[in-house]
Amino acid sequence: MFRTAILSVKFLKMESKSPYFSPKKTRNFVKQSGLKATLLQKAIQAREVTPEPVASTSVNEKASVPSVPQIKIEPLDDPPEKKPRAPRRKPIKVESSPDRRQGDDPQVDVVVHKSPRKRTPIKEEWVEGWEPVNWRPMLENIRRMRLERPAPVDSMGCDQFRDDVTVPPKTRRFHTLVSLMLSSQTKDQANFECMQRLRKHGLTPEQMVATDVETLEKLIHPVSFYKNKAKFIRQTSALLLSTYDGDIPDTIEGLMKLPGVGAKMAHLCMGAAWNIVTGIGVDTHVHRISNWLGWVPRETRTPEETRLLLERWLPFELWEEVNHLLVGFGQTICTSTYPRCNECGNAEICPARGKHGIRRTPIKKEIKQEELEF
Repeated sequence: MFRTAILSVKFLKMESKSPYFSPKKTRNFVKQSGLKATLLQKAIQAREVTPEPVASTSVNEKASVPSVPQIKIEPLDDPPEKKPRAPRRKPIKVESSPDRRQGDDPQVDVVVHKSPRKRTPIKEEWVEGWEPVNWRPMLENIRRMRLERPAPVDSMGCDQFRDDVTVPPKTRRFHTLVSLMLSSQTKDQANFECMQRLRKHGLTPEQMVATDVETLEKLIHPVSFYKNKAKFIRQTSALLLSTYDGDIPDTIEGLMKLPGVGAKMAHLCMGAAWNIVTGIGVDTHVHRISNWLGWVPRETRTPEETRLLLERWLPFELWEEVNHLLVGFGQTICTSTYPRCNECGNAEICPARGKHGIRRTPIKKEIKQEELEF
């Protein structure tokens, strides 16, 4: 009995000192409390029982009885109440611009596009006078390959409508803007056929406002995101009539306030519609090829980042040409998957040769419609 009590007390001491036996407020808290109560009860019962005399060799020597130490039991604090978690908010699909009514037509919801947020400036310092290695021979080779192999952008690009003398200049500029809005993530052939149907229907701001959304969706159905683009075209048309007298803005800031128009479209529209070069139009082809050829000092993640770095070193007189060259080059030879490095004139000086696979099938004589990724 005494031995059991001593072991129980030792166990309690070890439990109070050892970090492995520290009481934790877990789901086993009830089990731990019950074990402590049992051991303490046995220790108290052991103290109440009179110990039997123990024989000793000396008469004056008394049997030594082990004393049970006093244990101070402190009540444990109640576990703190957990605050209920706030319910997760479901993602809200937000339009590209808030609804604001303008004009006198109550049937048209005019949406004004917010100005784009300011991008974080490039952290690393720019080395003055930096330019890519062998960029001039690369550019000459791309020009030669573009002459030998026509691309879809040459005959069905968005800039084909600026030379149409059968319509007034104001209408030509509107055609260019609508073509750029429809070209996002759409093949050139599908975009060109869609523009032909719209022109046959009547492609003016007044006609677009008078056309209901369902009819407009059917006219532009082959293009990607046709439902959103149909709304953007109607909203843009109403905004042009109420603010710009049916014409398109002649500034980058004005174009980027239109629903569905971004930086790349705005720069291309300024060059094609107003014949004013304000920046380089960087789409997925220009963004990809610029990184592969080493035309940027570091790898970029977005087309806008690529545009800012290209404009720092590329001569201004090449800003308008480089978009048309690289887009066609990316559609025919330097494709995103398995580029035709064996047929490229820059194969010997290209730093990315063979890193993305090599397509060995020859180029077909007919023009292959490559999807334009914006």
